[in-house]
Amino acid sequence: MELLLVLAHAGPAAIWLGSMAYSLFVVQPRIARVLRDPEQAEDLYRELGAGNRWRVIGLIGLIGVAGAGLVAVDPEDGAGWWVVIAVKAVLWLAASGLFWWVSWRGWPRRVFALPEELPGQQRRFRLVALALLGLVGTAAVLGVAARFVS
Repeated sequence: MELLLVLAHAGPAAIWLGSMAYSLFVVQPRIARVLRDPEQAEDLYRELGAGNRWRVIGLIGLIGVAGAGLVAVDPEDGAGWWVVIAVKAVLWLAASGLFWWVSWRGWPRRVFALPEELPGQQRRFRLVALALLGLVGTAAVLGVAARFVS
């Protein structure tokens, strides 16, 4: 049971982390380089992002449920472990909150931005994406570190 929970927790977390990193550091720079027209690039960003909200919400939910299951099935006794798990949970909640903002506030603002507003929206999105990457990446590192803390 523990192995299934670990796979159900770490697998979606790795998918979320990897897809964010790939998008930020490979896809987006290449789109900007190949499509020099900002409007065409923005159309492609919208097309790539369309319909992915609920997939990511599913990943976030699975990560949380499997993580809670791991804590229930195999809790450690040491106070250090509980601190690491609590920090990891807070990071996951913060990342979930940022994703909520992107999905229901940031994305509509970006889609309906006037041409002169778009560069500011894109900068904001990049900063939020970097923050999400940092939160999810740090939570992943803490998940591994928790095995070595008592």
